[in-house]
Amino acid sequence: MKPFDYVRSHDAAGAAEAVAQGGSFIAGGTNLLDLMKLEVMTPDKLVDIGRLNMNEISATDDGGLRVGALVTNSDCAAHDTVRRDYGVLSRAILAGASGQLRNKATTGGNLCQRTRCYYFYDPAMPCNKREPGSGCHAMNGFNRIHAVLGTSEACIATYPGDMAIALATLDADVEILSAEGKTRSVPVRDFHRCPGDEPEKDNMLEPGDLITAVTLPPARKGSHFYRKVRDRSSYAFALVSVAAIINVEDEKIASAALAFGGLATKPWRDPEVEEVLIGERPSLELFEKAADILLADAKGQGSNDFKIPLARRTLTAVLAEGCGMEAPL
Repeated sequence: MKPFDYVRSHDAAGAAEAVAQGGSFIAGGTNLLDLMKLEVMTPDKLVDIGRLNMNEISATDDGGLRVGALVTNSDCAAHDTVRRDYGVLSRAILAGASGQLRNKATTGGNLCQRTRCYYFYDPAMPCNKREPGSGCHAMNGFNRIHAVLGTSEACIATYPGDMAIALATLDADVEILSAEGKTRSVPVRDFHRCPGDEPEKDNMLEPGDLITAVTLPPARKGSHFYRKVRDRSSYAFALVSVAAIINVEDEKIASAALAFGGLATKPWRDPEVEEVLIGERPSLELFEKAADILLADAKGQGSNDFKIPLARRTLTAVLAEGCGMEAPL
């Protein structure tokens, strides 16, 4: 591991300023330390924010919830209000990683985790996300876990997380403090970036930007679901995941919020998929139509072609369950 300096920060503004001058934030370190050991990331300085006062969950004036950036995944998933009103978030968090990692991983860090692309993790291999302009070996290599939506000619790496998929259905916002001391709020659905021709940029953070909290609006009406399809029942990343909040009234779908993981280069939410459902009577034909919209631009690269029919079946099954129907085999 490359030598680095370590600084313990005691205020958010000072931490942001220190990182802007060259370095990385560290809190739980569940992703960053792995990348440092492999020399995929080689920061000159680590700024420890673990003792900042950002580890509380509190109600907001509008009836929503504010989750501090240093709230651990375990504490967030177990919080009474999250379990009662934001069940999709609790379910998604518990579907990720292991209990030990959830005890350390934080809300802010979870949003910033890097892709698990094999080529990104191997410094001996070309990777546009790690070294812009070097190429993407995943295109014609082993790409079973890679994205079929939101890709570009430069990168097909999948966004790996679960929590952000649920946050996208909840219309959550990310609170950010800049190195200049200014604050701004970015919707979770806009926080992560598709690679385009700048795959090295995972999200909308600028140098020194510090996530201070995630805010949730008042709870949405409906049933909450998170279904994750993976190679083994625990401690595995999603091949396809679906976060859903579905409300059926008078035998029609009154509202629907859907987001998808494992399929795309960022947490994926397509408003057209939801629009085609709202106001309609649930039926397998309707669910197939929604899947057609979701996957209209999906593009496999060989080993990951299976994700397209898998996503169709998973979405159909989640919608059927959410509408009280028997899921197709």
